Amino acid sequence: MIQAFAGRLRRARSLSVSSTLSRPSRRLAGAVGTAALSFSLLAGSVVAPSVAHAEGQIRIAEQFGIVYVLLNVVREQKLIEKYGKQQGLEIKVDWTQLSGGSAVNDALLSGSIDIAGAGVGPLLTIWDRTYGKQNVKGVASLGNFPYYLVTNNPNVKTIADFTEKDRIAVPAVGVSVQSRYLQYAAAKLWGDKEYNRLDKLTIALPHPEATSAILAGGTEITGHFANPPFQNQELENPKVTRVLNTYDLFGPNSPTVLFATEKFRKENPKTYQAFQQALTEAATFAQNNKEAAADIYLKVTGSKIDRTLLLKIINSPEIEFSAVPKNTIQLAKFLHKVGAIKNEPKTWQDYFFQDDLTKAGS
Repeated sequence: MIQAFAGRLRRARSLSVSSTLSRPSRRLAGAVGTAALSFSLLAGSVVAPSVAHAEGQIRIAEQFGIVYVLLNVVREQKLIEKYGKQQGLEIKVDWTQLSGGSAVNDALLSGSIDIAGAGVGPLLTIWDRTYGKQNVKGVASLGNFPYYLVTNNPNVKTIADFTEKDRIAVPAVGVSVQSRYLQYAAAKLWGDKEYNRLDKLTIALPHPEATSAILAGGTEITGHFANPPFQNQELENPKVTRVLNTYDLFGPNSPTVLFATEKFRKENPKTYQAFQQALTEAATFAQNNKEAAADIYLKVTGSKIDRTLLLKIINSPEIEFSAVPKNTIQLAKFLHKVGAIKNEPKTWQDYFFQDDLTKAGS
């Protein structure tokens, strides 16, 4: 069954990674949604859990989009292996791709992965859940990126215009950073007590499949809270418009981060250090060599996005590749205020490990 879901999901992705997409039928869109959602729910079990391991191995989970370019660079240039060797350590690096913060968090807690790549929303959820136990905290940011809520419904101009007939695709309902951003926007419009007012309209769907649905039209999915490059691909279609830009809510911020358990950090100091050194080099490389970073993204992910469009996105002044977290505390304090997390973060340093890499964060 897992193989069947995976096969359907791979076929669906082949329709959605290009900036020029064919118009799938309503039946195909429905099948894509079912397969992708089921795959997302199964993803945690696809990655086999294992017991704690000694220095020299690191298992990293990433998701979709150019927000993971730093990991693409680390992978392509074998930077973890490079810095491991400088410490006399051969490091085996395993990569896996999941969809949605829920699947990523489950994989981390089950011991299936060591480094989780997901939104700051899932980080805050798992930090709160493991507070005083596994003590999961942030390791680094992956950069500053605006996230857009887009729609193909001409009647929707603001979030207040979505109705019961609309569905908004997000990576994970109620947990993903997109879901948390939507809650923040709802609270800003209707008050804190109504922060989850739009949750009932959200549906879990990986970004590639959501993009396919938005561009095709004719399905119940009329909104997609995305990330680059998917949001930009969608906006190439004149029938798709932007409803919300997260920079209007928080200013430039780090929506996607990396996190790990306290146990992994303590028991694997050399591997952990090599990983952070690799991220630092990757961030410098990507920020200063955006065209080369774009080519690495295309090679590693196999994306069929038009290269010219990709370069346009990456060269936007709104995008900054950096491993230092920025402007995350505002969302953290909001989630505590509305009761979405129990433990109150006094500062961003409460949910990030205090390493040299992150000391300039916010």
